Amino acid sequence: MVMNVVSPRKSINTVFERVGVYGFGGSRQKRCKYEIDQDDDDDETMEMVQIGAERTKNVLILMSDTGGGHRASAEAIRDAFKLEFGDEYRIFVKDVWKEYTGWPLNNMERQYKFMVKHVQLWKVAFHGTSPRWIHSLYLAAIAAYYAKEVEAGLMEYKPDIIISVHPLMQHIPLWVLKWQGLQKKVIFVTVITDLNTCHPTWFHPGVNRCYCPSEEVAKRALVDGLEESQIRVFGLPIRPSFCRAILSKDELRVELEMDLTLPAVLLMGGGEGMGPVKKTAKALGDSLFDKETGKPIGQLIIICGRNKLLVTTLESLEWKIPVKIRGFETQMQKWMGACECIITKAGPGTIAEALIRGLPIILNDYIPGQEKGNVPYVVDNGAGVFTRSPKETARLVAEWFSTKTDELLRMSENSLKLAQPNAVFDIVKDIHELACQRGPLANIPYMLTSSFSSLI
Repeated sequence: MVMNVVSPRKSINTVFERVGVYGFGGSRQKRCKYEIDQDDDDDETMEMVQIGAERTKNVLILMSDTGGGHRASAEAIRDAFKLEFGDEYRIFVKDVWKEYTGWPLNNMERQYKFMVKHVQLWKVAFHGTSPRWIHSLYLAAIAAYYAKEVEAGLMEYKPDIIISVHPLMQHIPLWVLKWQGLQKKVIFVTVITDLNTCHPTWFHPGVNRCYCPSEEVAKRALVDGLEESQIRVFGLPIRPSFCRAILSKDELRVELEMDLTLPAVLLMGGGEGMGPVKKTAKALGDSLFDKETGKPIGQLIIICGRNKLLVTTLESLEWKIPVKIRGFETQMQKWMGACECIITKAGPGTIAEALIRGLPIILNDYIPGQEKGNVPYVVDNGAGVFTRSPKETARLVAEWFSTKTDELLRMSENSLKLAQPNAVFDIVKDIHELACQRGPLANIPYMLTSSFSSLI
């Protein structure tokens, strides 16, 4: 929409500055193509194409530390925004539930960890709340108690864009936006962080976009009432460091002080060092040592996460093969890049990272519910195998490093075929396009939204 406004330059500039609308003038980089143009004619007319297009936009990412994947995805999106658009966006990663509400929302992290340790409890909770009428009642009850607190949390950051990376952070924030009359001002998108099996609360027809990591998830989104125009399939958002070129395998091994001649297997137990890590490590220590020659045929890297007791226990053992035992790691792209294969539970983020690095995957466990579908996703696509047996796991790795190297190579190629390394950049670019397409009302400062709510 184009308007002609007759006014002196100085006066109109002062008005806009007072209400917090900035940005007419030279832009430092390519931005949304909205601007205020002034003619040089005597009547001093101004063409107003978009109010406030040049101001820094606020992006609020809603997450929860119920599992490491939600925070990892949130931080990956934050980093991609900074790399792609610089200071054009101001990013906030927040657990609004924990910071602003009461029980049970502010205690979800502890509840989740307890139920995951007692997996049957989690299985009942996951499937028991799947029917729409059940989780709708549950969320409505929570909203009745905590909607005001959630509203305060959201409005503190004055978001232009809200990104949810958690299944319980769609419904109530969208209700808040509706009550505030802000649906046309605030872009709301969901980034699903489960690779295959999803809880139905991920899907809400009121979002502007739903970013799905796979075609299987996109099909579920359609079944749950979203339109094709709302759905994009880009992959799981992984830290930008995985998308960049890294050092060669030999260079990484020099940096990480690994053996340069032996193939390496990476053993992980997630951020908390869970699962049969100790039993699997001991089995690998035996299988990767050739008793006939008295020499190792492989080396082992163990990532124990925050489990300090596991680190101490493993360090106290005697090893016949080269072994590196690490705690919580922030440079996983390097450790993965230095290895030939990986052993892990079926966490979506670890799987996606391993695929990017072309690693064959041995899945040794999964959380019932959201991780169950990750097993066939890997196995059916020829990128790995599933076994809960530490001895079977060790036997497979020993064969891959000796008599079945062709199988290891084939699985590595299949992993690379499934990989989607640019997913996080595709997501932030699409969100940026959404921001550029919004009408003038999207850029009205928050201080004026109550006055204009009848127009929104």
